[in-house]
Amino acid sequence: MSNHFTGLSLGPPLGDQRLDLCDLYAFQSPTDNSRTVLILNANPTAEALHPDAVYRLAIDTDGDLVNDVAFSFIFSTPVDGRQTVDVFLARGEQSRSPEPVGEQIFTDVDVSFGSQPNVVTAGDITFAAGSRSDAFFFDFDGIKNLFDISGKRNFTAPHLAELGGKTPWTGLDSNTTANVFSIAIELPTNTLDAKGPIRIWGRCSLRENGTLVHVDRAGHPSVSSFFNTDDTKLEYNASEPSNDWNRWLDQFVHLLGHTGHYTREDAIAAIEKEGTLPDMLTFDPAKPAQYPNGRVFTDDVIDYRLAFLTQGECPPSGLSPHTDTLTEFPYLGPPHTP
Repeated sequence: MSNHFTGLSLGPPLGDQRLDLCDLYAFQSPTDNSRTVLILNANPTAEALHPDAVYRLAIDTDGDLVNDVAFSFIFSTPVDGRQTVDVFLARGEQSRSPEPVGEQIFTDVDVSFGSQPNVVTAGDITFAAGSRSDAFFFDFDGIKNLFDISGKRNFTAPHLAELGGKTPWTGLDSNTTANVFSIAIELPTNTLDAKGPIRIWGRCSLRENGTLVHVDRAGHPSVSSFFNTDDTKLEYNASEPSNDWNRWLDQFVHLLGHTGHYTREDAIAAIEKEGTLPDMLTFDPAKPAQYPNGRVFTDDVIDYRLAFLTQGECPPSGLSPHTDTLTEFPYLGPPHTP
């Protein structure tokens, strides 16, 4: 749930967990490296998703920061513990519409809430949606020690000096029994017709009075969490990646000046090197997936982000990846039972 705690209030979009995008992953299939796996996780309660929302995975295949391919996921109203999902695949101009347009490639697919995923195929595309074990690992109490020593949460001021050389970390993974609602797609990489690395991002939009309101977005892990504020997160979540550099660069530079004593020039260089802006996950399928090239379940993205924020001053947490992930689709393990 690296994208879960957005802004200092840590609240979900519009106070509704169903609208909360938690993590985005992109990697080669471990059994066939000619296929790409995309996973968008939402709703940290791992319950049914919002029936009035459009959940989307969007892909830029040519580097112009504009969608070229988009998968849209529309979920039914849950009835007696059952929910279904329709999946649309749009290309070209249609992929830039916020509406679920394009070819409907899956219809009324049952969402799984038990241990057995409902894996379905349409041609060479594989799909599943439902409750799964969350692969994200982090030490939340350690993060609070790092940023919340005074009792007032402030993600702009890591308290490394106040710790006097002591580690902020507790050594305990806060997410060992967490579940999440997972949307997983696997397809042949060559069907994306990419010209070099692809850029992927997720969006959640809620239909209100006939209009889609963009309420959350996901790209780089833990970027929105640490770089956003309560004052800006609504605007940030509603904005488009193509506008990120012009709109958000100064805010990101300002934060890095506080957290890592970056000069403006050094902050811009670091942002450019990582590709932090635009907030889209970059993945070159010709290279092994490891963040920031895509993202896999073993990536310690919190250690990575805190090292980025502090110019390497924050010590690593020492946590290990979860061991219940799978080598076969849908890759995340069965959900934990209460």
